[in-house]
Amino acid sequence: MKIATCASVAALALAGTLAAVPAHARDQIQVVGSSTVFPFTTAVAERFGQQTDFATPVVESTGTGGGMRLFCAGVGVDTPDFTNASRGMRSSELENCTANGVTPVEMRVGFDGIVIADAIEGPTLNLTRAQLFLALAKQIPGDDGALMDNPNVSWSDIDPGLPSAAIEVLGPPPTSGTRDAFLELVMEPGCEEAGFDGDTCEAIFEELREDGAYVDAGENDNLIVQRLQANPDAVGIFGFSFLDQNGDVIKGATVDGVEPSFENIASGDYPVSRSLYVYVKAEHVGVIPGMEEFIAEYTSDSAWGEDGYLAERGLIPLPDDERGPAGEEARSLTPFTGG
Repeated sequence: MKIATCASVAALALAGTLAAVPAHARDQIQVVGSSTVFPFTTAVAERFGQQTDFATPVVESTGTGGGMRLFCAGVGVDTPDFTNASRGMRSSELENCTANGVTPVEMRVGFDGIVIADAIEGPTLNLTRAQLFLALAKQIPGDDGALMDNPNVSWSDIDPGLPSAAIEVLGPPPTSGTRDAFLELVMEPGCEEAGFDGDTCEAIFEELREDGAYVDAGENDNLIVQRLQANPDAVGIFGFSFLDQNGDVIKGATVDGVEPSFENIASGDYPVSRSLYVYVKAEHVGVIPGMEEFIAEYTSDSAWGEDGYLAERGLIPLPDDERGPAGEEARSLTPFTGG
């Protein structure tokens, strides 16, 4: 778990319990959620702390799913004010928020690509989504159509043109929005591209291998980068920013023939890209000091603009015609109603 601040976050451990007191006794913004969005929100928090009289916000990496649970648990000083998300809020999560008196406001802050990377000295990988499905699905259909445990041990078992190294993929845990997006953007279409019918794919695409070929590497993407350096035959799954920031030690595989680059993600050519979000707890605005100013900083051109400091960290900015309305909705605290 990553935490960006010098302050204690012990109080967040109690955030799963609905607070019974009004939010009036805390003067430091608290943010939880996605490890992918973590470095971007941390950059905004640091800038905010340096340039205002408000305390630097606490930013904690709990994964998108974990962040949603904490955020939607209720209103009060023991619950976070923002949650980062590498996917949109689900209807079930919105229902949980509403049931607990929480009104979320959605900030769509930019785009990210999910990269499949290995060590700089490892093999150059050109993968298809079908190959990734055949490498990572817990079960695949056999020649007779019946499901069987995934028999592929090495990449070359899938395609003789791939390395003979054993399949070992370090990826995000079930609480991660990156994992959710990977399942949706790679595993489901990959299943169909492998030639299996849609009904079968719908039944099996969410189940990843549990025999060691897929390794749940937690929410610390920097740790995955370190493990790739230690094992050049291993492959990692994480957000583009970690490839962008560690390009001297790791490299990204092409997916369906497209390189994971800033330009290819921004143009939509890279097939494994998604929107990134931050959700605001409207009930805390005006109660926890600095929330409106923090939203204003996040949605400023100097932060999320084309030449902003978040682009330098690897965030792919929204197009101009989308960034303006998105910022206005966030600053006006327009309630998120789903969709």
